[in-house]
Amino acid sequence: MSKNIVKWFILVCAILLLSACGTASQEKVLKKVNGKWADAKGYELQATMEIKAGGEPRKYDVTVWHTKPEFYRVEVMESGKDVSQRIVRNTEGVFVVTPTLNKMYKFQSDWPKKNSQAYLIGALAEDLTEDKNLVMKEEDANYIFEAATRNSYKNSMPHQVVTVDKKTLLPKSVVIMNDVKEEQIRITFKDIKLGVQHAAKEYAVENSTETDGKQNEQATPTKEESQDDKEALGSEVEYKEFQTHYPVVNWAKMVDEQVVREDGLERVILTFNGEKPFTVMQQAATKEMMMLPVSTSGDPVDLGFTIGAITDTSISWEKDGVAFFIASSKLSREEMVEVATSMTISSMK
Repeated sequence: MSKNIVKWFILVCAILLLSACGTASQEKVLKKVNGKWADAKGYELQATMEIKAGGEPRKYDVTVWHTKPEFYRVEVMESGKDVSQRIVRNTEGVFVVTPTLNKMYKFQSDWPKKNSQAYLIGALAEDLTEDKNLVMKEEDANYIFEAATRNSYKNSMPHQVVTVDKKTLLPKSVVIMNDVKEEQIRITFKDIKLGVQHAAKEYAVENSTETDGKQNEQATPTKEESQDDKEALGSEVEYKEFQTHYPVVNWAKMVDEQVVREDGLERVILTFNGEKPFTVMQQAATKEMMMLPVSTSGDPVDLGFTIGAITDTSISWEKDGVAFFIASSKLSREEMVEVATSMTISSMK
């Protein structure tokens, strides 16, 4: 009997040992992953981003350059459209460039420390490292990490699943989910080259101000131009009508909607009351005659579909030819982002 017990004991120990050898330690994998992503002196990557939140799904192509310690160049272009937006960080500051509108905003900001995005793999590595409740599992040739988000929309999309290739230890995809774990954003990495460094001059903002397509061949007319000239320009007119967007958040109640017309420009003002009152203003986005940097307060904020500007009391952005502005002394930055990302064409009447 004792010999059988010994045999069984040896067999069980062998099985446990083999099992342990076949399963990687979460701490060891995380250390290797973080070291590889965060310690690289520079990188280039290409990815696609699909946003499913807020209406019809949209796909974007993303290109990122990063050279340590502070140089970034990110371009986000909507697939199938000649419309892009770029964010550049160099020694002069942080710039957000929208070529189709001839607009450039300059920030004195520590972006991307406060308002990052999952396609910046250094920040993604920090997400995994900082999450004390991080869960890792192995699936075929991948490590799967379930982690909390730390980006600008962490209140409305608090969960993310990061898939890492076992062999290369590089990220393959990131799925960002809402509070009931429904997929809202999916980032798929197509190509990542670690160790690539670019000279400081390559991050000059002048390299990111090229106009896109034929939309920029004719500047938008100013209010001094004749009505006949505006009508002749058709869709290029800055005063074109737009459909009103409303926030879709269950804690907001609209109490007033006004339409103000001034110099041919229509502006819609929505007022929301309650414990956290706020005001939403929207109007047709205008196009500048010349692209000159405009200094603005606050920080760049990545809303997924566009890059806006956020302060402690306001957030502004442009999307699909509409300029939006939200003001509130009661909403936190995260709550303002939640309102902004929920804006959609609908009716609250």
